[in-house]
Amino acid sequence: MNDVQHDRVVNRRRFLGGATAAVVTASLSSGRAAAAAGPTSSELARWRGHASRVTITRDDWGIAHVHGRTDASAVFGMMYAQAEDDFNRIETNYLTSLGRLAEANGERALWQDLRQRLFIDPEVLRCELYPRSPGWLRELMEAWADGLNYYLAVHPEVRPLVLTRFEPWMALSFTEGSIGGDITRASLSRLQAFYDHQASPVDAEPEPPHEPTGSNGIAIAPNRTRNGNTLLLINPHTTFYFRSEQHVTSGEGLNAYGAATWGQFFLYQGFNANVGWMHTSTGADNIDEFAETIVPGEHGRLSYRYGAALRPVAKKTITLAYRTAEGTAAERSFTTFATHHGPIVGETGGKWIAFALMNKPVEALQQSYLRTKARNYAEYLKVAEFKANSSNNTIFADSSGEIAFLMPQFMPIRDDRFDYTKPVDGSDPATDWRGLHRLEDLPRAVNPRHGWVFNSNNWPWTCAGPDSPEAADYPKYLDQVGETPRGPHAVRLLSERKVFTAQTLRDVAFDSRIPAFAPDTGDGAPVSGLIPRLVEAWEKLPAGAPRKAKLADPIALLRGWDYRWGVDSTETSLAVFWAAGPRDTDEQRLASLEAAMERLTHDFGGWRVPWGEINRFQRLDDAIDQTFDDAKPSTSVPFVSAKLGSLASFAADRGPERPGGTTKRFYGTSGNTFVAVVEFGPRPRAMAVREGGASGHPGSPHFADQADRYASGNLRPVYFHPDDLTGHIERRYHPGG
Repeated sequence: MNDVQHDRVVNRRRFLGGATAAVVTASLSSGRAAAAAGPTSSELARWRGHASRVTITRDDWGIAHVHGRTDASAVFGMMYAQAEDDFNRIETNYLTSLGRLAEANGERALWQDLRQRLFIDPEVLRCELYPRSPGWLRELMEAWADGLNYYLAVHPEVRPLVLTRFEPWMALSFTEGSIGGDITRASLSRLQAFYDHQASPVDAEPEPPHEPTGSNGIAIAPNRTRNGNTLLLINPHTTFYFRSEQHVTSGEGLNAYGAATWGQFFLYQGFNANVGWMHTSTGADNIDEFAETIVPGEHGRLSYRYGAALRPVAKKTITLAYRTAEGTAAERSFTTFATHHGPIVGETGGKWIAFALMNKPVEALQQSYLRTKARNYAEYLKVAEFKANSSNNTIFADSSGEIAFLMPQFMPIRDDRFDYTKPVDGSDPATDWRGLHRLEDLPRAVNPRHGWVFNSNNWPWTCAGPDSPEAADYPKYLDQVGETPRGPHAVRLLSERKVFTAQTLRDVAFDSRIPAFAPDTGDGAPVSGLIPRLVEAWEKLPAGAPRKAKLADPIALLRGWDYRWGVDSTETSLAVFWAAGPRDTDEQRLASLEAAMERLTHDFGGWRVPWGEINRFQRLDDAIDQTFDDAKPSTSVPFVSAKLGSLASFAADRGPERPGGTTKRFYGTSGNTFVAVVEFGPRPRAMAVREGGASGHPGSPHFADQADRYASGNLRPVYFHPDDLTGHIERRYHPGG
């Protein structure tokens, strides 16, 4: 440890007042003890009453069509059906959102739990926010818990890891359906470095994945469609098996189809009879870090500078339970800190870092649910006035012909002089948030003249082509990612085609061109022209050079390529392996090509290997951390990672280390998941596919029955109307039946 590091440690210990983390033996919580005693007779009667008012129809793809007499009954059935398909993922999501993952996964998950509990306090949810929630929302939360508890009651063979009983308030811990919520943006390693004062550091739980390769949403107005109907593409890119496909209806007007994140009672991506919504992770900056100047005082009191004043640092003890290596229960307590900017999540340059984000569980849950019942753009926008969507852009379409691109509605007003992509000075009041932007002041595109809107996680300045908002009219914090490789690709495809149908919109979503490898067209794509630069590097080699002769055949193959992926494409294999290496200089480009040829030859017997032999979809079990095996069946997938500009995304790599070593083939773990094209006419119709299948049970015929359709982009008809189900029903039953 050098002198500077020693001073930082000493200073932090002085600021913390010598606080240490206590490790004590824990007993079972009273709630878990009550669950062990089983449900009461009145609870069983209430659950059976709900079940009698719910019908679940499983179609020939295993997808649940849930109907309840009321919205509450529909929520009850929705959760029961989700639990039938994958209770493990439901429980894991709530262990994560409640900050209780270490109770299942052990001490290594403590830091993930601590990060969650800095923002989500179960006692606040239970004792303050739940009682204050609107009556209709409490009714839905009660039905949510009842549906899950009834499932456990009638399936005693299911052994939860931790959550043997769900309580209604728990629904407030997980109110936004995107993968990797705002809280995950706080660094776990920095958090542990700040709060861990044990001699033996604990490895932090790996960070949950964000949507690294993004999502696509496209809406087409009636003036650009053959039938005069609005079209919507729903194309999220997430880790696989993150959401459940369902159709949920009620006698109170609920009629929504789409993908629900496991354990939530609203459809995150989807449509109803009149309105469709697609969410894409935003590049806007609405999560900020404030560098606080800490001033120690007497008796261990801490203050922080704010303008000319000193304010007290708030302290709170958070006690976390965890499972020991021996399988027993234990606890660890942390003294945590916060300023008015937010909880302290680390230290940088001698300043404590406070983390500011949206924390509006009641409003967020209302907005997430109520938008699924909106009937037009005006109603959707009225729901958006909750301003409780922080992480997503929206692509909107409705049956009246309106389309729109919308930014997240939670958008703090800030002084644009400061760079909020970095920690700002928390002692300067000018850096504070100043309320939220009005919705009408945010970038948007509504019913653009050119007839389309899109987003591919890129900036909003191209969302409607020539009709897009202008960057100069808005604060710079409304975009921090710029363009993505998929953005210019989407603009080109949408601009070239004059008339769309549902099928041609599907064709756009699966366009096989790989922009990163193709010649640079000057359209602003951040990655393009990679192969022409490689060919140019080869051409610069002197005649007669050994490397020039060695690389002549692969260069000829790539020079004649149409830059399109496909299962039979040997060019795709060579290009993808080459692009994985360094390529900043001519020397690196050529050396990486040699390395790609050697690796392909080593693993597959030659460097001319069809892409479909390498790039595979495989589902062997329902483990959250998947395993793969080259010796077991798998499916060829033609498309590539969205990082290369492909709209259809399949993020694949060799399987992780296991006793037999890594795999040679690449297996997908994220990318295209639930893909749907919706046409809004007098009678809306849709087609869709999802990765694998609807069920999480390997013994189910619906565990991987959509794999071939997924790989080929052959979307199946969606059974949205009751008569659509005729001839396609596998089973119809009440929950528990």
